[in-house]
Amino acid sequence: MSIRVDVWEGARIALFSLRSNRLRTVLTTVGIGVGVCTLLAIVGIIQGINRSFEDQLSSIGANTLQISKFPWTLNGDWWTYRNRKDLSADLVTPILNASEHVLAAAPLFFERVEGRFLDRKIGSVMLVGTTPDYATVGSFTLERGRFLTHADVDNRAQVAVIGAELVRSLFPGLNPLGQRILLEGKSFRVVGTLESKGTILGENQDLVVMVPFRTFLAQYGKKRSPNIAVAVTSPEHAPAVVDKLTAVLRRERNTPPGLPDDFAINRPDQLANMYAQLTGALYGAATGVGLITLLVGGIGIMNIMLVSVRERTREIGVRRALGARKRTIILQFLMEASCVSALGGTMGTVVGLGLARIVSLITPLAAAVEPLTVVAGVGFAAMVGLLFGIWPAARAANLDPVEALRHE
Repeated sequence: MSIRVDVWEGARIALFSLRSNRLRTVLTTVGIGVGVCTLLAIVGIIQGINRSFEDQLSSIGANTLQISKFPWTLNGDWWTYRNRKDLSADLVTPILNASEHVLAAAPLFFERVEGRFLDRKIGSVMLVGTTPDYATVGSFTLERGRFLTHADVDNRAQVAVIGAELVRSLFPGLNPLGQRILLEGKSFRVVGTLESKGTILGENQDLVVMVPFRTFLAQYGKKRSPNIAVAVTSPEHAPAVVDKLTAVLRRERNTPPGLPDDFAINRPDQLANMYAQLTGALYGAATGVGLITLLVGGIGIMNIMLVSVRERTREIGVRRALGARKRTIILQFLMEASCVSALGGTMGTVVGLGLARIVSLITPLAAAVEPLTVVAGVGFAAMVGLLFGIWPAARAANLDPVEALRHE
């Protein structure tokens, strides 16, 4: 008898046995289904969070650098960074001349303010003092009006470009261009509005107001250390640009040879590494819980299959006496175990995807499952059935035909 015939015959007998023991089949299917459901729900949430983080990170721009007094990831004593010399907007020019691969650079001064227009107000607005080049560095797109100009910066003009959230909150149904808003009591004329950018790393990019940096310093205080945002031609050139910027900044800031840098050049991939470090252990533990649940389902399959072998001992003896080979018996029980697992895996996959979707709808957690993950879920469930069905199948195949026939 060929292997193809053995497989076909094993599958037919396995399906007949499963149909004959419906309650046992349902209970076993539920066991493996719970395991797959738990695993896929966890994986779905993890993949959704990862994709959300990648999308937000790409919004920052892989070809963007940010020079600041503090690094994004602090390694060491905070006071070491605190005691560094402040940066200056005057560094923008040498930064632009540092490399041909630097497209633009802009100083960034920050302040949290309250915005007002007539009787409407909105809090926690990020006020940014900057230059026209920030439109290029930050990849901002105008919806109406214009961006800041160099004339605005030089003349310390009281003008502002506002984000989409301020348009919605302060100017519902109105054209904000030409209107005057109050930022901590100081009046600015709106000359432009930005298209919505959404939230990036928990920061609402639409809750922002941009003003000329010289106006900012005059209105909100000059003793500040800016960040300097730098746009690079491509991510491939970023490492070389970082090296050149390091040399330029050390020279401009008179950092003595042998001493560490007294500034930080931050890159988006640093955030990716920090994210991986913070979430790696958490994701591993969550996935481990799902795998343990699936393992419990596999043990349930093995127990049920051992019971099935014991109940069908006489049947096995008859089949062996009529010439059935061990291979045929093994395939029969393996097919039975894998069919139960695949059925449970399919049901668990559907429920798991549904749970992941529900979680994404009622909580801030995103959920996204790749098609390959769905296939892997069902396939992995069937594999669990095969693995945990090996011992019962081998035990059935190794029964002595004579003793099996005597079994009552």
